[in-house]
Amino acid sequence: MTLARAEEAMVLALAIADPVLADRAAALFAEVSGLRLAQPGEAADLFLMDARAVALPDANLSLTPREREVLTLLAEGHSNKRIARALGISVHTAKFHVAALIDKLDAEGRTSAVLRAARLGVIEL
Repeated sequence: MTLARAEEAMVLALAIADPVLADRAAALFAEVSGLRLAQPGEAADLFLMDARAVALPDANLSLTPREREVLTLLAEGHSNKRIARALGISVHTAKFHVAALIDKLDAEGRTSAVLRAARLGVIEL
């Protein structure tokens, strides 16, 4: 990390549905040195979400070894084509595994699936 980057304030985005809780969190984080709240539409270094707003799937989530491999590659940002190449499978099969992961994790898409898996401790980011 460069000295200039180390001196910049980290940007925190809040996604809290309850306005009272959002205001309390904003006031709390406004006092933290080296941290500033993100403006609407601004990219953030950190993201804080109200845990009550996120429905997580069953903690006993059962993934196959292949699904775990696909999930790891998904977390690294690989496309279906790159996942297929890395695992020596067809793109169709890679798409099937990604769809199964999204379904098992009750996610809206690829990114959501990775975030939910991380929250469950299935993968580390």
